[in-house]
Amino acid sequence: MQYTANTLENHWMPFTSNRDFKAEPRLMVKAQGMHYWNHKGEKLIDASSGLFCCAAGHGRTEIIDAVHASMKEIDYTPHFQVGHPSSFELAQKVAKITPGDLDYVFFCNSGSEAVETAIKIALAYHVAKGEGQRTRFVSRERAYHGVNIGGVSLSGMVRNRETFGAVMPGVAHLRHTWQPEARFTRGQPENGADLANDLQRFIDLYGPKSIAACFVEPIAGSTGVLIPPKGYLERLREICDKNGILLVFDEVICGFGRTGKAFAAQSFGVTPDIITMAKALTNGALPMGAVAVSEKIYHTVTSSALDGAVEFFHGYTYSAHPAACAAGIATLNVYEKEGLFERAAEMSPYFLDRMYSLQSVKSVTDIRGYGMLCGIDLAPAARPGLRGFDATKRLFAKGLHIKFTGDAGICAPALVATKADIDEIWRIFKEVFSEY
Repeated sequence: MQYTANTLENHWMPFTSNRDFKAEPRLMVKAQGMHYWNHKGEKLIDASSGLFCCAAGHGRTEIIDAVHASMKEIDYTPHFQVGHPSSFELAQKVAKITPGDLDYVFFCNSGSEAVETAIKIALAYHVAKGEGQRTRFVSRERAYHGVNIGGVSLSGMVRNRETFGAVMPGVAHLRHTWQPEARFTRGQPENGADLANDLQRFIDLYGPKSIAACFVEPIAGSTGVLIPPKGYLERLREICDKNGILLVFDEVICGFGRTGKAFAAQSFGVTPDIITMAKALTNGALPMGAVAVSEKIYHTVTSSALDGAVEFFHGYTYSAHPAACAAGIATLNVYEKEGLFERAAEMSPYFLDRMYSLQSVKSVTDIRGYGMLCGIDLAPAARPGLRGFDATKRLFAKGLHIKFTGDAGICAPALVATKADIDEIWRIFKEVFSEY
């Protein structure tokens, strides 16, 4: 079927150059395994797992069948004062793989909602403790925490913030962790742990009892894959513990095997108080997000209310939707049955070898990678982001889908990728990047 701009006009697309897209559409109409097919029947290899969602590859019949069976049984139930068994089963399965005692799970519908939920949980926790004055938050430059106002306020990506002036007050931003001298470092940079001391500076400036939580992505994903320097996350944990501040890891991108463990917290050996997650929780099959919190947080909030009273005034119409829960249960079963987290750890050296070999391409100015996640910077053109936008279209034309943020390409193939798949991704990257 041929598509024209007129048939596409009414959809205002997210994070898209709408005018350009509708003049030359790039439509996906089929997906299976490591590949998409566009509306022209052309096959494309998926180098970013959709949008970092489809960690088990596309078209998993186990997930499709589970969702179908769930929908046949019950189409919808609210989770305000009633429930469905699948949400409790999924929460138990998530708790089984989270680090430490992060055993209590609140469901929502996206990573953005997960971050918003985590903000509210942090505030509610401190109120329950009698420390309601803790209303400030600390995040980081070059961070991405979704698109709701709370998440935009925490985020440190300029173009995501500049249009929206009425962001949440009381947010301070740590410096980001990318340093020019660490270009082409594989894994964690040796230097930069001292950047975590920015948190102590904010404590000294605003007072230790004013800050509710510090939000960081263990690996900053959407900004171009910024790997934490050795000792950085450990230092944040130490400062938070000393000052009664909650440490929140946003693992919407790097959770569910991307780093070779269930969560990056386990890969880096630092346990936060709260983890936000989404995307690969359901392998992208249905929208779902979640927030896992420690036993201390859950019991502090729930025990502070009167008997029979609502304890946490927050939730969504579609929180823990039965079909989404079915998708999540089936997805976690696939990860466990096929050992995909372990497979990611085994495949990572080959993947990173291939990606870092692109260092020889003239237009490539930096590469950062860990596990099955890699960021590749291209030398900017006339203005920042123009080359990345052009590369996105050139790669698509050559048969490859990837996510670019500005001039940084983010490569995150599904954890089922073979060496042949990685070779194909590398070949197309090299061909297109060498054109600049």
